[in-house]
Amino acid sequence: MSVEIKEVTTRHQLRTFVNFPEKLYKDNPYYVPPLVFDQMDTLDQKKGAAQEFCDSKLFLAYKDGELAGRVAAIVNHKANEQWNHKEVRFGWIDFIDDREVSRALMDKVEEFGRSHGMESIVGPLGFTDFDPEGMLVEGFDVLSTMALIYNYPYYNDHMAAMGFEKDADWIEYKVTIPEECPERWDRMFKIISQRANVHLRPLTRKIIRKEDYGHKVFKCINDCYKDLYNFTVLPDHMADKYLGFYLSILDLNYLSMVENEKGDLVAFGITMPSIARALQKSRGKLFPFGWWHIVKSLMIKHEEGAEMLLVGVHPDYQNSGINALLFMDMFTKYHERGVVWAESNAILETNLKNQGQFRDFNPECKKRRRSYIKKLV
Repeated sequence: MSVEIKEVTTRHQLRTFVNFPEKLYKDNPYYVPPLVFDQMDTLDQKKGAAQEFCDSKLFLAYKDGELAGRVAAIVNHKANEQWNHKEVRFGWIDFIDDREVSRALMDKVEEFGRSHGMESIVGPLGFTDFDPEGMLVEGFDVLSTMALIYNYPYYNDHMAAMGFEKDADWIEYKVTIPEECPERWDRMFKIISQRANVHLRPLTRKIIRKEDYGHKVFKCINDCYKDLYNFTVLPDHMADKYLGFYLSILDLNYLSMVENEKGDLVAFGITMPSIARALQKSRGKLFPFGWWHIVKSLMIKHEEGAEMLLVGVHPDYQNSGINALLFMDMFTKYHERGVVWAESNAILETNLKNQGQFRDFNPECKKRRRSYIKKLV
């Protein structure tokens, strides 16, 4: 029987789309499921925040009547305008080791792209940079994280067979937290703070609400990341949709915020205790008892690791030493809470300045992931 491709048009099909990796990675010890409700909201064609500036379709593949793959086809009009290209993105791609299946899925993405006048196909990318991106090419035997994609090695063989080439690579570091914070940190902290005229801003839930701090962070993220690979600068009114939930649940002791003398946010470190094991236990579901595993890891008994979700320094301050101040604050907080290692988010391999921030902390390159590209003919 040939492969059958079905477009997702109902809520039931969307749940099938979201839950497919649970079947594919059922016995894989390195796969970490995302939060199911978050995926449902993100991918919902009516409620998803990015639908304001994206056109998209979701597809399911069936082989011999059995579910065999999935993919999202996305045209991000804002990114295409910002970067002056015509690209259709593929994301949320998963498939069994069957090249007929992967080919049929990608044919649908290409067809969708051509119908919108696109000239190339690129991915894995999401609607925006807040979504998982990049196909894992190294680090298949390392536990994944909440924010990033896990996939089997054969995925990359399929991409090569379909004529895709490397567009960009990201790398991820695991760094060691010092057993004792160096004495020189106190001196450096004072010198950098005075020289750059900045200060750390501890946050409370009241401050976040009163000062609408999520919008401050959102603006700074746009300013910090706007020139990075395929980044989409998002309108301010989307701050609550992308950051509101996380700022409401994160342990504020894991946030580091640096402001200037005017009270403008100029650097941020949004991190959290690792909840990878908790997500594995809950299978990404909050109910009936999954919430307990997640709350326990977030608030009660932290794991020995932390995830550095978003770290950035405003371009106007990137040569001021603020990045050192930011890491000193984050790592001091880790040390106080018994964290012994932290894992970075994905960093572009060409961003050597960012990678250099870890050189004093025994960095290990644990994973590499890739965005592929191919011309549409």
